[in-house]
Amino acid sequence: MHLSQFVAMRYLRANSKRSFVAFINLFSIAGIALGIAALIIVLSVMNGLENQLKQRVLGILPHAIIYAPNHEDTDRLSTDKLDEYAPDDPHRLGIIRMSDYVESEVMVQSRDELRGLLLQGIDPQVEDDISIISTKMVSGSFTSIGINQFNVLIGNALASQMRLNIGDKIRIISPQTSVYSPFGQVPSQRLFTVSGIFNLVSEMDDKVIISNVRDVARLMRIDKSASYDTRIFLQDAFDIQPLVEQLERDEFSYQTWQKRQGALFEAVNMEKNMMALMLFLVILVAGFNVVSALVMVVAEKTSDIAILQTQGMMPMQIRAIFFFNGIYNALVGVFIGGLLGSLGVITLNPILRLMGSSLAFGENGNGLPILTDYTQIIIIMAVTILLCAIASFYPAIKASKVLPARGLTNE
Repeated sequence: MHLSQFVAMRYLRANSKRSFVAFINLFSIAGIALGIAALIIVLSVMNGLENQLKQRVLGILPHAIIYAPNHEDTDRLSTDKLDEYAPDDPHRLGIIRMSDYVESEVMVQSRDELRGLLLQGIDPQVEDDISIISTKMVSGSFTSIGINQFNVLIGNALASQMRLNIGDKIRIISPQTSVYSPFGQVPSQRLFTVSGIFNLVSEMDDKVIISNVRDVARLMRIDKSASYDTRIFLQDAFDIQPLVEQLERDEFSYQTWQKRQGALFEAVNMEKNMMALMLFLVILVAGFNVVSALVMVVAEKTSDIAILQTQGMMPMQIRAIFFFNGIYNALVGVFIGGLLGSLGVITLNPILRLMGSSLAFGENGNGLPILTDYTQIIIIMAVTILLCAIASFYPAIKASKVLPARGLTNE
């Protein structure tokens, strides 16, 4: 062991016999440990909530839509360039799947109610293995919305509100398109059959209905030879910037999930960051306790420092003693905090159940969703050790400037 480390360890063991200095030292370690543990638990819960929100909201909304050349808004470029977006290399743009897509705001009429909803036309054969809806079916089948069957999938909340079950008929009216009849021009409409009910436990469950893209195109009177919009599935919906930059370069007209739900996720992310900042201030205060504890140790060990200098120890070695002292405190606090945080994450939901908590935000309504990001934990620990190391510089420098003659005056 290096001489400075050896002396530092001796001081740490000796301090346990000094009640007040030992208390200050233990208080700083406890502050670091509790701050680390609280930060790990809170960030794990916030990450879990954000992940649940991403699955439930972005699982039903497109990550990105590239509008077809015949879209009604403006003239579009040819979709030949879309061949370059084929997900042969998903790491380039993060694309894992592309499919035909049609979307329209419609009126839905049941026996008892009429309400406005968002109708999505998808290709179930393409999306079956990647859509979260296929794994959240309460009854019916995701692939039941075949071509020319005019079937529809609805959310469990919508089915309850409109008193719908499998096999019931609903009338879907498209106000955006119209047809001519003996009674004049009327909105395009058609009867659809409820063939499946899904449950994402999301705010979108009572706002979106899903049918086959070809059937929706017929309802909206889209020509068979026309190109459909393209729905893009990303590996990570949050990592959308490379795709946006490529779409801008190719001058495609597009829309991403950020335009619809960006404000929601920004608010969640801001809340997570603010809570992390507040808890990090606890760790920062504990770091200042490291300074006060080391200053007291330096004041107590003035004569020891003077004796070590008279025996040939260099100022740099003196600084290293108290620098290592602060680092050891940080390492102990970080280790204990990481252990407590990990145990807290594992036992949080069982403890809530024992307390009779009614929180049900997790998967299948069980407790709190928890997602531990080990990269975040490593960064938190590394930054904490770095702060404690910086805080240890002042006491260490002060110790190295002790003059041997003055330090031994009262001895």
